[in-house]
Amino acid sequence: MPTNIYVTEEELKKQEKIMKEIAEENKGKNLYYHIETYGCQMNVHDSEKLAGMLEKMGYKYTENLEQADVLLFNTCAVREHAEIRVLGRVSQMKELKARNPNLIIGVSGCMMQEKNVVEAIKEKYSYIDIVFGTHNIYKFPQLLWEALNSQDIVIDIIEDTKNVIEELPVKRDSNLKAWVNIIYGCNNFCTYCIVPYTRGREKSRKPEDIIAEVKELAQKGYKEITLLGQNVNSYGKDLDEDITFAKLLYKLNDIEGIERIRFMTSHPKDISDELIYAIRDLDKVCEHLHLPVQAGSNKILKKMNRKYTKEHYLEIIDKVRSNIPDIAITTDIIVGFPGETEEDFLETLDLVERVRFDAAYTFIYSKRAGTVAANMPDQVDDAVKHERLERLIELQNKISLEKSAELRGKIVEVLIEGISKRDSNKLTSRTRTNKVVHFVGDESLIGKLANVKITETKAWTMQGELVEVIR
Repeated sequence: MPTNIYVTEEELKKQEKIMKEIAEENKGKNLYYHIETYGCQMNVHDSEKLAGMLEKMGYKYTENLEQADVLLFNTCAVREHAEIRVLGRVSQMKELKARNPNLIIGVSGCMMQEKNVVEAIKEKYSYIDIVFGTHNIYKFPQLLWEALNSQDIVIDIIEDTKNVIEELPVKRDSNLKAWVNIIYGCNNFCTYCIVPYTRGREKSRKPEDIIAEVKELAQKGYKEITLLGQNVNSYGKDLDEDITFAKLLYKLNDIEGIERIRFMTSHPKDISDELIYAIRDLDKVCEHLHLPVQAGSNKILKKMNRKYTKEHYLEIIDKVRSNIPDIAITTDIIVGFPGETEEDFLETLDLVERVRFDAAYTFIYSKRAGTVAANMPDQVDDAVKHERLERLIELQNKISLEKSAELRGKIVEVLIEGISKRDSNKLTSRTRTNKVVHFVGDESLIGKLANVKITETKAWTMQGELVEVIR
């Protein structure tokens, strides 16, 4: 059973005090940190919090690992390949530590919630200084202080917590767009997924805390927010007040200064008419829905414990498109799940043909230790998985190209995000449907909303011409 840890105000004040003490100790020194992040947007936002605490303690960011005084790896546990990749990367740091014995190396995130991984680090990676998980990021200042004052590895893992920690320092990657957590954890227990075991059970933030954060972002000039959760549709179910995800969207839509609201991820079993109508009616909520289907076969969906059928999913899509005709719909699909036959896979291809997703994130199923599916019989041969993936990608690429081509010659609203990485003469912008548009323009337009005419299209990126600046 998970241990519920309640963080007191005194504990948070203790961490604040430690941050001040480390900052005082670091005053006048040129100290640097580097963070490498793996996995989902939740991990990206967790890294922003770690960066915020480090900057408050007097460290500055560097891209150069050789220059770093603190080096953190914020890890993902969703796929075994990600773990192998991270541990391979961490093993490369042994020589760096040998050259710089004062370097503090920390490993955090979802991987650290797995006991076997922590044991492996203790046995094989003795040069690691700090190990902590997803539930005690707030405690990082204390863990860093202990590592700075000890020769022993500092390990601090909490199995789960009902706490939602507010007001941690955050150093955001953008001054235009911001991630905003609204719910942590997951209660769904899909048979292929490790998230409920690494992120814990669902815990919603209080609406007033979310609203306060978004208002502060608006005051700082942020134009777009993306609301994050493993399943945003479950928001509010664990709170003792009359609040749903759709009702939260209505409250956030009223905040002056915010131009666009996005969210991810939605679970099909929990999507409501109320949410569909909110996307339709609220002017700031963007017309883009990421709705992972994972498979088109009812047999496989049942084995995955997804709790909906292909027919139900198609009904949702019909209802969404009848209310929001121009919406972009994206999805996740897994191929080669245990027991998947050619007939099952053809059901997935049929669903893709019928829905016509704007884009799909496609994955080959791989065993994940600790999940139900890892012990299922009838594991699919790797060669079959790869052949099916190629067929799926070929179909989806064709559909994505056709969907994007529908925009050629049309004028669309974009938010201008920055200078194009490939062409310094062009700006990068994004449509409300989350498609990238490049066009010639001056960097003074960054942060503006504009109308752009689409001239060339690819699967997910486009070229355009500036028509007018809206505001």
